[in-house]
Amino acid sequence: MSTTSPERAEVRAPRGRTAAPRLDARDRRRLERSITMPRTRTVITIPVVILILLWSFQGAQFDFLKLGDGAVNMGTFLGRLFPPTWDKFGTIAALLVETLQMAIVGTVLGAILSLLIAFGAASNIAPPWVYYPCRWLMNVIRSLPELVFALMFVSAVGLGPFAGILAMTLGSIGSIGKVFAEAMEAVDRGPIVAMQAVGASQRQIVQYGVLPQAAPLLVSYTLLLFEGNVRGATILGMVGAGGIGLELTTAMRMYDYGHLSAIVICIIVLVTVIDQASALIRRKIT
Repeated sequence: MSTTSPERAEVRAPRGRTAAPRLDARDRRRLERSITMPRTRTVITIPVVILILLWSFQGAQFDFLKLGDGAVNMGTFLGRLFPPTWDKFGTIAALLVETLQMAIVGTVLGAILSLLIAFGAASNIAPPWVYYPCRWLMNVIRSLPELVFALMFVSAVGLGPFAGILAMTLGSIGSIGKVFAEAMEAVDRGPIVAMQAVGASQRQIVQYGVLPQAAPLLVSYTLLLFEGNVRGATILGMVGAGGIGLELTTAMRMYDYGHLSAIVICIIVLVTVIDQASALIRRKIT
């Protein structure tokens, strides 16, 4: 003879009608929490956030009226970009290939070094005496823009793409290294605890318990780093660190708007192709 808990018992309904399930006290409290009024802390936080935003707008001198007045000048500038001139397309293509090569090398080196630093910056892997120095190192690197690194390496190794690659590699450690570490910290603790219980070494835990779970995120973030490095290489070229950036800056200084327009169009096409390819790869691995 089977018995049914009174909390889970279903209400008997007349013949032909479906019986409605009866919720126990725990499920009822969970559902009621979703429609409760905001807490006092939330009500106080919203005005504080609004005040901070208003203070930031005022301090940054953000002015919608000034933006409206400058819209005419922006329209004039955009009008000068057309039609583009393609007489230097060969130079643009060669520099875009150089930019792409810089991004590939910088991404590979940056991802490898970032992964090594991330092992030390993940709290579930590294001991405190390794964790905190690695975190501080990434904070220092992340606080400086890549243009500063590019200027430093240009003065060290001279003009050219090599300086840009070094700047992208060093800059990647601060940005993507932190994301790698957080992806490792977010893995499920179950397999790790099980491996620790059977006496697995730290290397085995990382190799078989952490990396397989974090691998999709690591690959996705690496592709995101590559997309950012393609755009970043364009900026680094403005300070002589190789790539299409120097040609872009020269066209702007010479008021060669047709050539400038052709460069911008080619950069947009390259970034769009890379973005679509990265999206396809991310769909395959997730």
